[in-house]
Amino acid sequence: MSSGKVAGAAIWALGATQIIGYGTLYYSYSMLAPAVAEELAWSRQWVLAVFSVALFASALMAPVAGHLADRFGAGKMMMPGSAAAAAALLLCALAPGRWSFTAGVLAMELASCFVLYSTAFVALVQLGGGNAQRSITHLTLIAGFASTLFWPLTAMLHEHLSWREIFAVFAALHLAVCLPVHAWLARRSRYVDENLDNSKQPAENKDPASRQRRGASPLFLLMLAAFAIEGFVLSAVLVQMVPLLAAVGLGASSVFVATLFGPSQVASRLINMLFGNALRQTWLALGATGALCAGLAVLLLTAPSLSGAVLFAILFGLGSGLMSIVGGTLPLEVFGRDGYGARVGWITAARQFSSAFAPFGFALMMAGLGVFPALWINALIGLAGIGAFAGIAIMQVRAHKSALAREIEIRLGMEITS
Repeated sequence: MSSGKVAGAAIWALGATQIIGYGTLYYSYSMLAPAVAEELAWSRQWVLAVFSVALFASALMAPVAGHLADRFGAGKMMMPGSAAAAAALLLCALAPGRWSFTAGVLAMELASCFVLYSTAFVALVQLGGGNAQRSITHLTLIAGFASTLFWPLTAMLHEHLSWREIFAVFAALHLAVCLPVHAWLARRSRYVDENLDNSKQPAENKDPASRQRRGASPLFLLMLAAFAIEGFVLSAVLVQMVPLLAAVGLGASSVFVATLFGPSQVASRLINMLFGNALRQTWLALGATGALCAGLAVLLLTAPSLSGAVLFAILFGLGSGLMSIVGGTLPLEVFGRDGYGARVGWITAARQFSSAFAPFGFALMMAGLGVFPALWINALIGLAGIGAFAGIAIMQVRAHKSALAREIEIRLGMEITS
């Protein structure tokens, strides 16, 4: 099978594993948190705090996972990752008390570093030849159904099963679906060396300016800050979207409104796939962060209006969907394939670091200040993200002008000497 066919099959296969991965390891947690808190005699805030600590631990692991994906191949890392995810979910299901449940959640989020977007993007870059950015867009398009499927699915299962039984079902999904797919990717690892050959890298990544940008530059540090801010804004809302919508007055409509988030993610990725090929990824990031802030503003100004909440879910889904793409494509566009896994790992770490504090911190803000002041603070944080991505755009323009000036100087010097 050619590398192009492998990449095409990998998009669909990884799409299924990303839906299951995000659905079981991320989106479903807030749905099950109240039942966990009740049985283990915890407050819901502390159950969310466990999740925050686990996200922080995964932030520390993400650069390591990216480095290992660069060195050994992403597929070879995803196979043990899915086995570890299944074991962690089963540990949560069987946990007799708080500490064992905490250990299960911690293991769950550490395993996620090896099975979710950051490693899946590396797999596509390693297998996808010159179409890696488009492959990433296709993958995020498929995986956008994770929340749409797993929020109502978890609610439906919870009507008949306990939270422990649901975690056990999720573990079985990882073993039955994700593990075979990732084992297949591991067997295709011989394509890694072929597709990482320097001769296949874009020409712009071979020039001196590009090589300089691959260092620990201010540009990359600003990129980390931008993604960290975006991670906070998203995680604060997504982890507890259904309870949050109920708190602003949506009541029984909260689940319906929340399910619009997923299709909006898919719509944003489809639009980008069809019409966004010529768009620079920095501008895409600005548009995505702007949509997140606009969604929060609409919710704040219209709640408890159902139509306003629907518009919020659509805008927030649009922003989230585009940010999922940018997290993989922006570092590829700016820095190239060399060390791509490690860079995506650091970006994931930055996002996870802020995401680790967002659910618990946002819950504390809602408890101490009220729902609406907490949402206003989150919207202001989103504005800071817009400023950070704008800074990246400005630095790119300056770097491009500097590179053009150097090229003109070199050409003039060659003409004079000749």
